[in-house]
Amino acid sequence: MREKQVEQKLVAEVRKRGGICPKFVSPGFDGMPDRIVLLPGRHFGFVEVKAPGEVPRPLQASRHRLMGMLGFKVFVLDDPGQIGGILDEIQSA
Repeated sequence: MREKQVEQKLVAEVRKRGGICPKFVSPGFDGMPDRIVLLPGRHFGFVEVKAPGEVPRPLQASRHRLMGMLGFKVFVLDDPGQIGGILDEIQSA
């Protein structure tokens, strides 16, 4: 399975839950997560999408740590089976 397929499954599941999952683009600040998940009730989180078995590059991992220190949730998704758990965690925050 390719990264794009994992990403499409994430977007579809977010829509089923009544939310949106736009691509997150940050010109001039590389390494930011791929998607921002926005769910009803002001719940949100960031998701880095990878192909199965892949891991974030060092710059991406650094950005994820920075965002975590600022209090934001960042998830790494490399298996469609993780989507439900990630979205449940975002909704419970």
